[in-house]
Amino acid sequence: MKILVTGSTGYIGKRLIPILINEGHQVVCAVRDALRVDKTYLQDENITIVEADFLKPETLKNISTDVDVAYYLIHSMSNTSKDFESLEASCAKNFKSHFEATNLKQVIYLSGITNEAELSKHLQSRKNVEEILASNTYALTVFKAGIIVGSGSSSFEIIRDLVEKLPVMVAPKWLNTKTQPLAVRDVLAFLSKAKGNEKLYNKSFDIFGPEIMTYKEMLLKFAKIRGLKRYILTIPVMTPKLSSYWLYFVTSTSYKLASNLVDSMGVEIVGKPSDINQILDVTPITYTESVKLAFEKIEQNSIISSWKDSMVSSGRLQNSLHKYINVPKYGCFTDYKERKVMDEEKTINKIWSIGGTTGWYYGNVLWKVRGYLDKLFGGIGLRRGRTHVSELDVGDALDFWRVIFSDKKEKKLLLYAEMKLPGEAWLEFKIEDGLLKQTATFRPRGLAGRFYWYSVLPFHGFIFSGMINKLVEA
Repeated sequence: MKILVTGSTGYIGKRLIPILINEGHQVVCAVRDALRVDKTYLQDENITIVEADFLKPETLKNISTDVDVAYYLIHSMSNTSKDFESLEASCAKNFKSHFEATNLKQVIYLSGITNEAELSKHLQSRKNVEEILASNTYALTVFKAGIIVGSGSSSFEIIRDLVEKLPVMVAPKWLNTKTQPLAVRDVLAFLSKAKGNEKLYNKSFDIFGPEIMTYKEMLLKFAKIRGLKRYILTIPVMTPKLSSYWLYFVTSTSYKLASNLVDSMGVEIVGKPSDINQILDVTPITYTESVKLAFEKIEQNSIISSWKDSMVSSGRLQNSLHKYINVPKYGCFTDYKERKVMDEEKTINKIWSIGGTTGWYYGNVLWKVRGYLDKLFGGIGLRRGRTHVSELDVGDALDFWRVIFSDKKEKKLLLYAEMKLPGEAWLEFKIEDGLLKQTATFRPRGLAGRFYWYSVLPFHGFIFSGMINKLVEA
């Protein structure tokens, strides 16, 4: 079977593709930016990579017309709270227009549970997309999921941040909203087993875990699993805006994403029963089991995908990474340093482990202060960390940087700054001729950019010197 996966660099898409390949299918991965594709995909003869942007219908001609089944996993094309509805609708219309002229048999769409009369903007957008995708030429199968729990999922990471950082929480009243959390492994089971199943054609199913819980109960159970004692007091006076700031400052989410989450969390997400579990032979696991499995993955450093690596978590990057890979030279300030490498392999391993829990090797307190300041001014701060402790791929989030180029064979790592800046910044590490060459580049925007550069210049002198010295130590 030939299967198209849209959103293939997203949280669900990256986990679904290996399952489809292991089942022996031919998989077409539609991506907006080929740079973000997992390198192993390029070596797999059963995977075809095509660049296609569903906001640009002219690019869809790159997708093969002989696809049998398509997974529609396109969500939140923007991280702003105002325009994602129209963007998601445009993507769905362009998708439908293109594939109604092909031999596509089935579209499988992962949506959200939408049983309330009044829906959040986020859930209303999901419902609109479902209505747009319905067609007379191909069958549509819709799965509506509640909160998805798994290593790297946004809900899991937000709950983890809250529980591990706050012994006592004074929280908004929406923590009493009911939901039905579902393990990511069960979401993948429903999706993978649905392809080609004619019993599911032109039907919609709510998929959910076995427990109805409030967000407060989820937090307390999470704490119990982790062996932590936590106290939660909910108050009715916390407005949606204050709630968004509460999530933003305590967790690793961006403010705009926090706003969308708060908007959705006020809506009860309880699924309608159906026979879908019996049809596909899926028995969803409990919330406790899903949390424990997530931590097993974390402890084994085997997180396949994380919401933090999505461009939605970015404060700056929203387009193709191609435009950032060529570091500008003119009109820029640079801090260049080089040192002789004593042990090349060790230095490379240090570079690829930088940030996150490892830190930046020198002046970590100052890096943290810069992260706090960034968060204070509406940036992402350092809380995203990194998905893996020693591996970096193109597109990965790394504290307040984004990986633009990563190749150990070429001995080069290039990062682009996503913190709040009056300009643009890059940080490059490259080993050539036995030397580690470390270059910080800043392209200022106006007088504010120039003032910023000269104000931090004294700190660069010892922070960047200390960092490169530590990296080349034998």
